[in-house]
Amino acid sequence: MYASFYKLEKEPFHITPDPEFLFLSPSHKEALGSIIYGVGHRKGFVLITGEVGVGKTTIVRSYLDQVDRSKLKIIYIFNSNVSFQGLLKTIYRELGVVELTDDVFELVNQLHYLLIEEYRKGFTVVLIIDEAQNMPVETLENIRLLSNLETSKDKLLQIVFSGQPEFERKLERPELRQLRQRIAVKATIRPLTPEESRAYILHRLARASAKNPALFTEGALRAIIRESRGVPRSINILCENSFMTALGYREGRVTSRIAREVISDFSGKKTGGLLKTALTCLALIAAILGAFLMLAGRQPAAPPAATGRTPTAAPSGKTDEIAPPPVRPQQAAPAAPADAGGTAGNPEPAASAPTFRVVKRGDTLSRLVKDVYGYSNRELLNFVKNNNSFIYDMDIINVGEKIVFPVREKGGDS
Repeated sequence: MYASFYKLEKEPFHITPDPEFLFLSPSHKEALGSIIYGVGHRKGFVLITGEVGVGKTTIVRSYLDQVDRSKLKIIYIFNSNVSFQGLLKTIYRELGVVELTDDVFELVNQLHYLLIEEYRKGFTVVLIIDEAQNMPVETLENIRLLSNLETSKDKLLQIVFSGQPEFERKLERPELRQLRQRIAVKATIRPLTPEESRAYILHRLARASAKNPALFTEGALRAIIRESRGVPRSINILCENSFMTALGYREGRVTSRIAREVISDFSGKKTGGLLKTALTCLALIAAILGAFLMLAGRQPAAPPAATGRTPTAAPSGKTDEIAPPPVRPQQAAPAAPADAGGTAGNPEPAASAPTFRVVKRGDTLSRLVKDVYGYSNRELLNFVKNNNSFIYDMDIINVGEKIVFPVREKGGDS
């Protein structure tokens, strides 16, 4: 939705892994090269580790996109929390073979013959295990049996582990030492440096055919880079929401103010709080100091304000007190007439800036629209839907989504 406003061919900051936007930092290149080398040379076990969101899955999918799949048979395990027997049955199923027994020993023996047949045909069978840190220790213990499936020269099954640093710590357990010793190729994906983070953002904008390279101000880039700490997924989330917020304000680019607002929404930190507190304290100190100086100097009381009356001398020579003029009570403004139905008819929103709401459990789009604009109808629902690209169905919104409610043009019919 924001792509057309900013003249982009596509939205550049999706959080789903997309090899088309692949950015190769030095550690990403090392990880991709490790998979290519390890599988291509039939090394057996390859290990890719990295913190959450650094791009492990993106690297694996990029490998699958660029490799010659005509000579590969890929078995991709998304849910690694499986038993060894369940893992073997998944391998059989992906190879198009029906297992004839439930006995693990026999399943491994039959798999050996299947892999030899694939090897003779010139195929390389690759088992990719994503989120490997979730795999049970018992399953990992038995996986080493698969490394024994080999010819005199090559491993028959290539296994790529992709996991978080906890997986390496799990491999330190004594019962997994044999598996750890069999890992032939290893690489670690590190968070991006500030310079790499900046290049990453500009790279994705360029891949989206950004005509204006300055869609983010320098201040916005610095704020996003600092907050994301080099994690590509965090960069994508902050940039995507910054674009959405800037669109709500109808800004031509993402400014540092917009970036800080988005960061505040996601981090829960209220920006400017310390500055406001400091200014309040200074004002209080100045007021106390002023009062102290007035008392110390014994300044005379200020003369009474003019009231239009001439003070009358009292017999004692003193002046009579002058009563202040009476205060007239203000009349309440007349209430706006209501429609026949008893409600104001389609009032125009008074807001001068867009409103943002985070969807909570039980919220509906119609209810949120009515809460923000004062009324709800299909045209207004479509207006909000068209300004939030992730809303594909007006009847379906998800808890945690941040919805922008742009300012309506004054006088626009709803």
